[in-house]
This record gives sequence, structure tokens and C-alpha cells, in this order.
Amino acid sequence: LLGQNVNAWHGEDDRGRGIGLDGLIRELAAMPDLARIRYTTSHPADMTDGLIAAHGEIDKLMPFLHLPVQSGSDRVLKAMNRSHTAESYLRILERVREVRPDIALSGDFIVGFPGESDAEFEETLNLVDAVGYAQCFSFKYSARPGTPAAEMERQIAPEVMDERLARLQQALNHDQLAFNRASLGKTCQVLVEREGRHPGQMLGKSPWLQSVHFTGDAAIGDMVKVELAEAGPNSVGARLLEPVSAA
Repeated sequence: LLGQNVNAWHGEDDRGRGIGLDGLIRELAAMPDLARIRYTTSHPADMTDGLIAAHGEIDKLMPFLHLPVQSGSDRVLKAMNRSHTAESYLRILERVREVRPDIALSGDFIVGFPGESDAEFEETLNLVDAVGYAQCFSFKYSARPGTPAAEMERQIAPEVMDERLARLQQALNHDQLAFNRASLGKTCQVLVEREGRHPGQMLGKSPWLQSVHFTGDAAIGDMVKVELAEAGPNSVGARLLEPVSAA
């Protein structure tokens, strides 16, 4: 399920009753031929109790949540006009982990927003350490003409943004590799998406949205059972155990 702030979605069920994204997920989960459900991108303000509960109650909802935060500094978040704080964001993740302990977490970060101090950037690194992300996207702030931020004082120098982004990505890559290493030895189903670079190699996605590569007899669209055997920062090598089904 793909959309900007997709967890703010509201609609109606087949009886005309209003439902949110969690209701839609429950409707989809009842479809026997649908094997996996994911949603992205979500917003902290729209992580409802029902949606959090769905992560613990619906097996077809994959154990993965992409929830952008942008900064670990409350002052910077307020300047960005974000409604959440670092504490409220962490509490959401805590609640999701309570119902789905194995969930993989992902986020978005922006470094170098106007006025971001060294101490405020350190708050972002502290949040990263507190979460332990499985994967993340990180960017340097880029001024857009006509926006309030472009007119703010204390624009950050490009070389400072470069240094902060490098430090942030180093921390995120460390956590991503740690998550992949912690997965080793697990057996799981992988949805095959494409051929790999090497003869006989296939690539797919684990339930935790890891890129998984293996060698064996499988076709695009197959669901195969593998054992995760080798961890890299951006992918996991696996041993094919048995084909499961064609998706």
C-alpha cells in the first residue's frame, strides 16, 4: 500500500462503514491469495492504536515499518513544522515493538536544516543509537525557493552538512549490518523479484525487507524458503531450502 502519509488514509468498507488503514489491511488480509502486505510511507501523527495493534495481530502484515522522523532534536522538528517530538516518536516505536518484537524499523533523516547546531545534530545520532534501525534514508537539507526554511537565518555551510551526513550514514550502516548479522541462522520465505548478477543467482525480499540473494532453481514471483547465511551491509546471502509457492 503506497502513498504519501498512507497511514492517514480513510475510506469505507463494503457496508459503507468508515475505516482507516488498519481496517483496509484487515480486509486485505482476508483475501486467501494475498500472501504479503506492506505500507509506506507513514507519518508519526497517524500511527493509530488500531494500526499498531495490526502489526501484532495480522500475520500477513510484514514485520517492517518505515516511519520517518527527520531529526532527533525537538527544536529542529518544531522549526520543520513537525508535530512529533523525539520522545513521542520513540514511544510509537516502543509500542510497535511490544506487539511485534521482530519488526525491522526504517526512517528518514535530514541533516543541516537551517539553525541545526552541533549539539542538535548529536541528538539525532543519539536517537539513531536508541532505535537500532534496519535501514534508513538520509539526506542533506536543500533550500527550496519560496519556502520559509530558505529564508531562515543560520543556513548551514555545505562542508558541515557533508560531515554530518557522513557521520550519520556511518552510524546507520553500522546498525543495518548489525541487524543483518542478527538475522543469520533464521529461516524465512523470500519473494523472488529478479535475477542476480551471477549465473543462477536470484534476488528477493525477506519479510523484513532485506535484499536476499541465493543460488538455486527459482523463478520471479516464486516464494521460496531459505536460511539466511551471510550478512553484508546492504544484502543478505542465503541458502535455498525449498521452493514454497508461486506468488
